[in-house]
Amino acid sequence: MKGGLQFLKNFFNNQGQYVLVSLLLGKICAFLSSLFIIKLLPERDFGMMSIVAALFAAFASCTGLGSYQSLLRFGSVADSDILKKQLSGYLLIRGFIYQLILTVIFLGCSFFYIKKYEDIFWIFLFFSIRFIGFYFFYFIQSELRINNKNKEFAKVNNVVNVLGLAILLVLSYFFQLKGYLFAIALAPFLSLFWLKVSTFPVPKLPSFFNSKEIWSYAVHTSGTTILSDALFSADILLLGFLLNESSVASYRVAILIPSNVTFLALAFMQSDFPVLAKNYTNKLFLKNYISGYYKLFIPVCIVIFIVCTVLSKFILKMLFSENYSDNYLLFIIFLFTFLMNILFRNLYGNLLSAVGKMSLNTKCSFFSLILLVVLAFILVPKYQILGMTISVSVTLLCSGFILAYFFHKYLKDLK
Repeated sequence: MKGGLQFLKNFFNNQGQYVLVSLLLGKICAFLSSLFIIKLLPERDFGMMSIVAALFAAFASCTGLGSYQSLLRFGSVADSDILKKQLSGYLLIRGFIYQLILTVIFLGCSFFYIKKYEDIFWIFLFFSIRFIGFYFFYFIQSELRINNKNKEFAKVNNVVNVLGLAILLVLSYFFQLKGYLFAIALAPFLSLFWLKVSTFPVPKLPSFFNSKEIWSYAVHTSGTTILSDALFSADILLLGFLLNESSVASYRVAILIPSNVTFLALAFMQSDFPVLAKNYTNKLFLKNYISGYYKLFIPVCIVIFIVCTVLSKFILKMLFSENYSDNYLLFIIFLFTFLMNILFRNLYGNLLSAVGKMSLNTKCSFFSLILLVVLAFILVPKYQILGMTISVSVTLLCSGFILAYFFHKYLKDLK
């Protein structure tokens, strides 16, 4: 108990409460957005939009080819503010070039779906604009975090999420799907108000940094995050191919709330990442961090599981509709899976990222994606949506245990 309280105290000292509230607010805004669209759009339009959103989530994970992730890690260990600014300026322009290439590739993916879904190209087009906005949004977030400005980081998130939601509600109400698409394309560009004039392109990387190491980390981070997030996109895409839009809609409702409980762990990792990066060779610090994390989150996860399991039918009926309340078993399975994610996959995946072991993360993510696809093709034809639920759960649990093994092996090798 004492270790958990100390863990919380360190979190508050690092202005983590602003990050927590900001991420919670972001999750609430995203949830309200999804809830609003579920009720507003016809089932076919919602299912079609969900397919594009799932693919977008995978691409968004490699925004700027991971340049903003390299800024976060290497900026955290930089010796001075001048080096941080130089690194920011260098990565800003280089990352944007890669971002434009990725956006063209994303838009090109629409041609694989046009024959089956006639109007899907326009959905892809608006999501492509949103993709470019995300580059600036993520870059600005990383720049604030390496300068220990968690309060300002939270402010950017709040403006983009809250104002973005307000615009979305108004435009979606009057213009339905077209209004929704315009709103989500505009929202991330609101972060440009925080782009500093002092962050200008730098022709070459300062000698303090190793270019090969920075871009190797960026590429591995990009590969890891896209493969990792693809686990939450592949299920939707596979259901779209193997079943139909109605199955996609029912499945997304069942996973919506459980998948969002991980924001608790994400808030701590977001605020603590720079500190973890600085202490990546401090064995005692890392062991104490894990101990404090578990003393806090194990009781929290147990309480959440018990309460939400008992109220599962009521939650689905109240927030969605009577039609979706029969999915309570899927809801409970997903809830258990994502709470275990907090204790394993989220914790150790972020720790490996902080200590620079991204290649291990990449290998695990690649294995997990293959496992999910194999299990889905075996189980979905026989068990339908339940088959996909089991496939995702087994995959996430396995990946969490593998990441835990890799990190403890890294700890053991530290002197």
